[in-house]
Amino acid sequence: KFSDHEERLSGSEREEDEDDVEAALKKEVGQIRASTEQKLRRFQSVESGANNVVFIRTRGIEPENLVHHILKDIHATKKKKTRVILRMLPISGTCKAFMEDMKKYTETFFEPWFKVPNKGTFQIVYKARNNSHVSREEVIKELAGIVGSLNPENKVDLNNPQYTIVVEIIKNVCCLSVVRDYVLFRKYNLQEVVKSSKEDAQQNPSSLTEDQNLKVVKPETEEEKSSKEVKQENK
Repeated sequence: KFSDHEERLSGSEREEDEDDVEAALKKEVGQIRASTEQKLRRFQSVESGANNVVFIRTRGIEPENLVHHILKDIHATKKKKTRVILRMLPISGTCKAFMEDMKKYTETFFEPWFKVPNKGTFQIVYKARNNSHVSREEVIKELAGIVGSLNPENKVDLNNPQYTIVVEIIKNVCCLSVVRDYVLFRKYNLQEVVKSSKEDAQQNPSSLTEDQNLKVVKPETEEEKSSKEVKQENK
């Protein structure tokens, strides 16, 4: 038999235990909710492990279509819309940065663009950060061979290819993408796209003034011809 004091003490302890359980449950629910919200974000920053490189994870969006749309808009409007971003590259697939892993992965990864009946001209651009155990020449040679094996009609074009295979190696991770208009959009450099658009507009012959065009096509009169002949004789 418990005394009244012991019963009151045990009751208060039970209330504290219930409060602790309730607080723990609220905390767990909050963590689950935060985790779920984080997973459902359309854009989420991810640590890249390399200086000056930022990864943005997308949800429900094809990264190559998104980046191409942004560059197309900048190229058309000729408006600079960012101050700190230099290049924007989509990453459609990743694998371990070892030659055997890359070969095995790209045999399937390249199919939507290069496997029969699909075909196209292509080039491969390569960049490695914080990695020295992968050879640039070996990677380009092996990946080009895989593209050729998917369809013999796939041809290399270094001047104006339909597709550019982007290989970005960061530490032990190989990031891959196949992009369009890589040359037109200046290697997907946002700053250069704006600059090149302005330069193209300045160099366009149609931008010449009417007076300049007249000076170019205006024929000489008989008086001007005779004047030139007199000057020549004087010399």
